[in-house]
Amino acid sequence: MTIYVDADACPVKDEVFRVAERHEVAVQVVANAWLNVPRVPWITLTVVGSRLDEADDWIAERASARDIVITADVPLAARCVKAGATVLAPNGKAFNGSIGMDLALRNLMTDLRAASPTERVGSGPKPFGAKDRSAFLQALHEAVAKLKREML
Repeated sequence: MTIYVDADACPVKDEVFRVAERHEVAVQVVANAWLNVPRVPWITLTVVGSRLDEADDWIAERASARDIVITADVPLAARCVKAGATVLAPNGKAFNGSIGMDLALRNLMTDLRAASPTERVGSGPKPFGAKDRSAFLQALHEAVAKLKREML
């Protein structure tokens, strides 16, 4: 089991590291630029090139049913769900079989913003807070525990 972190804009890296240490799970941090991560054997930093979606492609090519992916990127989440991975957003929301609806909404909002570049479309994401962080910790702990049980 590996926890893959789409790390460039991930606000819960420290929480991932804590849960991974508690459960003795490997973490693969994937980013477009060097990040400071703890220098411990179970955390690996992979710096990919700066091409658009290069980190997403790297994660999607490796994620499987025995893995957990942490990302707010809906297209990456869709690819990883299709591969059978457990996928969590930084607010603890699990992406699952209804990922198609999330992807369709994301694409609709992208199209609306492109059609009206001078108008504000949508309110954007709400600020990330302590409640989101707590929900994420709970969801990640439960996801790791579930996968560990399934692997027995």
